[in-house]
Amino acid sequence: MDPTELVVRKSEEDGVELLVLRHPPVNALSTTLFTQLGERLGELPAATRGVILTGDGPYFSAGADLKEVATIGLEEAPKVVARAHTLLARFESFPAPVIAALNGLALGGGLELALACDLRVAGDSAKLGQPEVGFGLMPAYGATQRLMRLVGASKAKELVFTGAMVSAAEALRIGLVNRVVPSGQELRAARDLAHTIAQKAPKAVAASKRVMREGAELPLSQGLEREAEAFEREVLPSEDLAEGIAAFLERRPPKFRGA
Repeated sequence: MDPTELVVRKSEEDGVELLVLRHPPVNALSTTLFTQLGERLGELPAATRGVILTGDGPYFSAGADLKEVATIGLEEAPKVVARAHTLLARFESFPAPVIAALNGLALGGGLELALACDLRVAGDSAKLGQPEVGFGLMPAYGATQRLMRLVGASKAKELVFTGAMVSAAEALRIGLVNRVVPSGQELRAARDLAHTIAQKAPKAVAASKRVMREGAELPLSQGLEREAEAFEREVLPSEDLAEGIAAFLERRPPKFRGA
């Protein structure tokens, strides 16, 4: 393995792509890792139907590289944050669903990275949290906004203000993760989920993802207009719709091509 390769990309069947953080011992989010993560994301083919993001070794990511943070000047820090915001927004807006497979710790920037994914699967021994205030920092990669939208303002404030870690079971209870599986099975569960999604009509999935993301920031009436537009302009004319109907009538699995 190339020790300078901090993010490894692996292509799987069905158009599923795997991105693995590999920065031992805790997969700290250095600027170099973020740069490589953006590069790997940019390499994904247009036909990608699902992306899985996970960490190599016992941890997903324990957060920002604090040793590096200590060396960054006050003038440079806002630029680092801006680059992180740009990268995480790319994950949010990526056409295909992105699933985080959370092993071990997902803390600070590591959890913020997971929050930018569409779905989160955690091993039952995982711990999640935003501990920044305990280091004189605050969440700066999006948690103050995305966490509220996911678990509600009151719970998000509690997690951010106290810096407390929560168990995978508690994360499931409050809606922070979608599924909890036995430790060591989170990647397999994320793969199963990604391949299930990959069997669906890609245009319909992508349109649904985009409309839900945009609609979250709009009044209901405007969100419904976006939904109707996507249905009329993108889904109704698609070849996949015709294939889906034909497969149903012929009682066979559909073979969607994303057209």
